[in-house]
Amino acid sequence: MSSCNLLRQNTIMVFRFFMLFLINFSGRNIDHCSCLPTTMPTLPNLSTYIESSLNSLNLAGHFDFNDIHHAASDFGNRFHFLPAGVLHPKTVSDISSTIKHVCSLGPTSELTVAARGHGHSLRGQAQAPGGIVINMDSLEESKMHIHTGEIPYADVSGGTLWINVLHEALKNGFAPKSWTDYLHLSVGGTLSNAGISGQAFRHGPQINNVYQLEVVTGKGDVVICSERQNADLFYGVLGGLGQFGIITRARISLEPAPKMVKWIRVLYSDFYSFTEDQEHLISSENTFDYIEGFVIINRTGLINNWRSSFKPTDPVQVSQFISDGRTLYCLEMAKYFNPEDASIMNKKTDILLSKLNYIQHTVFLSEVSYVEFLDRVHLSEVKLREKGLWDVPHPWLNLLVPRSSIYDFAEEVFSNILNDNSNGPILIYPVNQSRWNDKTSIVMPEEDVFYLVAFLPSALPASTGPDGLEHILTQNERVLNFCQQAHLGVKQYLPHYGTRKEWQAHFGRKWEIFARRKLTYDPLAILAPGQKIFQKANTIS
Repeated sequence: MSSCNLLRQNTIMVFRFFMLFLINFSGRNIDHCSCLPTTMPTLPNLSTYIESSLNSLNLAGHFDFNDIHHAASDFGNRFHFLPAGVLHPKTVSDISSTIKHVCSLGPTSELTVAARGHGHSLRGQAQAPGGIVINMDSLEESKMHIHTGEIPYADVSGGTLWINVLHEALKNGFAPKSWTDYLHLSVGGTLSNAGISGQAFRHGPQINNVYQLEVVTGKGDVVICSERQNADLFYGVLGGLGQFGIITRARISLEPAPKMVKWIRVLYSDFYSFTEDQEHLISSENTFDYIEGFVIINRTGLINNWRSSFKPTDPVQVSQFISDGRTLYCLEMAKYFNPEDASIMNKKTDILLSKLNYIQHTVFLSEVSYVEFLDRVHLSEVKLREKGLWDVPHPWLNLLVPRSSIYDFAEEVFSNILNDNSNGPILIYPVNQSRWNDKTSIVMPEEDVFYLVAFLPSALPASTGPDGLEHILTQNERVLNFCQQAHLGVKQYLPHYGTRKEWQAHFGRKWEIFARRKLTYDPLAILAPGQKIFQKANTIS
């Protein structure tokens, strides 16, 4: 049976309904994904009709049209758009059948589809207003397979959380090479963006450490893709913001896992010395395994806050250190090791530290397990949840700043725009562009070295002061306006724009291929409407 006839059979109710209300139909109004006409009824009971048509699909999983409010929320906690329903798939076929059905309704249907992993989006990117949200955690085809051969890898479901990938891989003595700072995120979610942490200077982002993907496109096709097979889709989906397909399975590169981590923090008062040391470390062959940094602006009691996790090498001198009223820069590093190699590791660490220009007596050390280090942010989450401070608005701003602009950026932002960072951390660390694959959809500055600068505040909903949402949003806007007016060449990571012109400017030379891939793999713009890049039924150009 042809796919066209099969689609007709699966959607026969839709077809009959269309025939009753078909007006002004022309040959130009044909669905790219099926042989059915695309006129949709405009009746008061349309939602009931759509619900009935979705329930008629032969699925292993099920739709829920009542318990849907969770699908209208995310970590950003600022945008809340109710879907028409939530799909709880058990198989990849469930996802494929649903997308094919939506596709068959044509461009005049308002139904769109968004995949939801752990709900860590910031601005409703994984929401589908009036559409269908797919709960990726429901997939029963989620058993992980760890291959420990010459080229080790983990074969995992797109809805699997990275923390679970870690635990499963560790059973075989392996772990993924590249991480995010927070591990309770889905594999498909981070691969649709990039996935960046302190290992990226060496291994690149997570999208550079994938061998193969299984993707359901916006036409409902299930496609296996890699660098050698369906490469255009493979590179498009990686960092593609969910625009070309839903990642249902991924093959992740692994490496032998260490057991322990030497975790180090040192402080700087001079931004130039801070960045010079960071760049020295990421360009060295023998260096740390993890390199990040953060900005500390007018923080009271900084040293006391660190004492619960870190031990100063010179407690007497550091007790006299004052952070109040100062802008400081913390270089954070980690060296992986196994217990039997502790002595060698300590010697290497001492040599590396001896070449840095941090403030004397501000060395803070900790030794923790590999899992404890990688899952460090989750401990903060637990504490914040206990205080009721986790489910608050998170107006985060993530930027990729070219090396040539980082000093101008720091002078204006850290000295003039921000008065303190008591609302949340400000991360800043460099990465090597050579470790990022330009064939993927991710957009980055056109320089050999660029910096991730991440403003990660939490806002108190009832506050009208510096910790209030409006104040933080105004600060973010000032930062963005400065970057634009000063022509710093900054790119947003986890981007959000309101107009097509802004998106085209963001993608730059990559826009043409990005738009072409949208036409190829999701011609009706069904997928990931929350990104607000393409609108369903609008011409893509």
